Amino acid sequence: MPLFSDIKMAPVDPILGTSLAYQADEDPRKVNLGVGAYRTEQGKPYVLDVVKKAEEEILKETGTTINKEYSTIDGPADLKGMTQKLAFGDAEAVTSNRIASVQALSGTGALRVCGEFITSFLPAEAHEIWISSPTWGNHLTIFKKAGLTVKEYPYYKPETRGFDFEGMIKALTDVATPGSMVLLHACAHNPTGVDPTEEQWREIAAIMKEKRLVPLLDSAYQGYASGSLDKDAFATRLFVNMGFEMFMCQSFAKNLGLYGERMGMLHVVCSNEIEAKTVLSQLKMVIRPMYSSPPIHGALLVKKILGNPEYFAAWKQELAEMAERILEVRSLLRKGLETKGTPGSWNHITDQIGMFSFTGLTPPQCQRLITEHHIYLLTSGRISLAGLNKGNIQYMVDCVDEVVRACPAA
Repeated sequence: MPLFSDIKMAPVDPILGTSLAYQADEDPRKVNLGVGAYRTEQGKPYVLDVVKKAEEEILKETGTTINKEYSTIDGPADLKGMTQKLAFGDAEAVTSNRIASVQALSGTGALRVCGEFITSFLPAEAHEIWISSPTWGNHLTIFKKAGLTVKEYPYYKPETRGFDFEGMIKALTDVATPGSMVLLHACAHNPTGVDPTEEQWREIAAIMKEKRLVPLLDSAYQGYASGSLDKDAFATRLFVNMGFEMFMCQSFAKNLGLYGERMGMLHVVCSNEIEAKTVLSQLKMVIRPMYSSPPIHGALLVKKILGNPEYFAAWKQELAEMAERILEVRSLLRKGLETKGTPGSWNHITDQIGMFSFTGLTPPQCQRLITEHHIYLLTSGRISLAGLNKGNIQYMVDCVDEVVRACPAA
């Protein structure tokens, strides 16, 4: 019998499957709202100007001050301070050197290293992790593969298409085991686009402090949600300044457009510098047999941009422009649907934030958008607003109006 004959075909990833179907479609009207990557007003992938400048600088220095040798297991030492300051600001935890940081394979890699570290070194109660319902599709798999017990807290309220604050608080207060982990989206919740207010964040943090729950913040959109790096870091800085020992996974895929560079960081906030050094030593032992050392190119780019005041200012300007385009698309989509008189309420489109919107469209409505109108999205109703622009927004409005009338919600 052939060695591999009993292996079953794996199911297609829903997001990647949507992109494959889009690519195979030859209709000129087709629109891809599945992929979570920024697109220009012309619908093209975007390489930031500041990234191009950093690339040119790196190329000039390659062969002299820059080479292609292996990185260290945890990534460049100077990268750590730069990325800590970006995430945590001037927090005492940064200045007192009590954060253990390692470079990781973007946000996904940071989460996986974090999960392996938790199951290897933290007490049994921390092996229970609470994630929002819904959340990014990969969260569940990452933590299960790491051996954690995954539980869900309510987060999204379909009837309001908003945040189920009361449900989340009740789950954390009444059900979560003291000492367990809680995964939090630092900003621009994926997939809903629904974020707590600053006051709600304070209440969440207070409950977690009282219940001894351990924060694990997933920060994939800092600066890309509101256009402000500082505003989008509110939750992260709140937790660290409240004295939590915590984990923070940081990705540069979305906010620097470094999707394929797989550039991220894992930060572990400890109670003192000695513990941070110990944690770092064990994080390196998790990484070594997993992928040995991180790639160097993304790290070089981030160092060039964070370490150069001119480049950093240019990045902030480009980020603001990217965020503004997404906010404009939200406004145009809502206005178009309301002007057309499309049944239902559409204020949630502008109430939500970030790259994604949970539209409230039903699975039959989504399927009709795909099959009849060549608009590709997830059947949960989640769309990536980056796929919309002034050239296709009216088509989107007209098609949403058609499917809502053709397939009324129950």
